Amino acid sequence: MSDIDGEVIYVQGVSDPTKIGQYPVTQATVALIVSILGLTVCCLLPPVGLMMSKSALEITNNYPGHPDQGIAKAANVVSWVGIGILIMSILFMIVYFIFLGALIAISEGG
Repeated sequence: MSDIDGEVIYVQGVSDPTKIGQYPVTQATVALIVSILGLTVCCLLPPVGLMMSKSALEITNNYPGHPDQGIAKAANVVSWVGIGILIMSILFMIVYFIFLGALIAISEGG
């Protein structure tokens, strides 16, 4: 984008002509890492990964062909799987403690 003299010609609406054709940065990779850690290490991380993947998906949907689109979708899916496992584990713990309380009540009352 320069003329014969080596001067830079600026295009209207482009603040930095060296960044033409580059996509905006997303946090899709970080969202995927957080989502995977939520599955393996800490069950409280999938909602964080979901929020991060949603913001990355918003950016990638505005720019067709964005290279992070697949990673953002994968982070979204892994986050939903982690949230499903979190919900199932909470329900299991509730049922477990109800069953444990019933056993204690039967053993003390009987």
